[in-house]
Amino acid sequence: MTDDGIWDELAAREPMDPATLRLVIEDQRSASRRWLYPLLRPVCGVLVAVVVVVRRLVPGRLTAHGLMDALCVWFLRRCVSPAAGELLVRHFIVETNLLVFVARNTGQPHEVTLRPRALRELGDRAVIEHDANVYEVLKAVGQRRSALDTSMLSVGPVDAEPGTRRIMRLDIQSALCLMNIPFALCLSAAEYRRAVHSLRLDAHLMAVLADVTGDPVFRTWAPAGVAVRVDSRLDVPRAVYEHAVVCEYAHERLRRPATVRLVAGAAG
Repeated sequence: MTDDGIWDELAAREPMDPATLRLVIEDQRSASRRWLYPLLRPVCGVLVAVVVVVRRLVPGRLTAHGLMDALCVWFLRRCVSPAAGELLVRHFIVETNLLVFVARNTGQPHEVTLRPRALRELGDRAVIEHDANVYEVLKAVGQRRSALDTSMLSVGPVDAEPGTRRIMRLDIQSALCLMNIPFALCLSAAEYRRAVHSLRLDAHLMAVLADVTGDPVFRTWAPAGVAVRVDSRLDVPRAVYEHAVVCEYAHERLRRPATVRLVAGAAG
């Protein structure tokens, strides 16, 4: 099978919003993903490991949240392709939608509002707030409501600044490798661990979605392994990418009328 045939097969079978899937395939087929990412992955992994060890040895909670935000927004605007930038911004919205779905359909008063619409809006502690929201919603899950509220499941346009002049156009996985370095540098050791371990909560989130909807398919997207462990060697950029894809799967399935009928049938 040719490369084109492989991508055509994926495009026909992936349970994802079609427009988003086109962006993912465009990103995966880019030159930086094919040639640069395999080199960046081990190099950035070693650098982050060194930073993490040093940060744990330094006393106190030295942080530089403002610097981290400024560096990441500049990097996204000048060094990352518009397709990858749009996918990254979209992930913040999609995961917020999933958390709001859980909150409203399990009787929680907490309402997540983090929905950036442009690259510049990823500053102002968006990454930290994003991770904190996952913990807050999942720890407060209550009883399922009989009527399913799906009114929050929309994304809308995202401004990835395609007209901005870029030094390079990195794919999303290469970008995540490089962005992981300032995250490890600028967050405290505890904040970085909390952010990394939030990725292990996907299993819990998928289980909650399965329980709320009565649809067992959500559980098949949970990451392998157990959540109750400390991942000192987790490949963070890869885990973030897979986390974003799983959220896209779940979001698209919730938007399908068949999923709504599952809950209606279970309630009846």
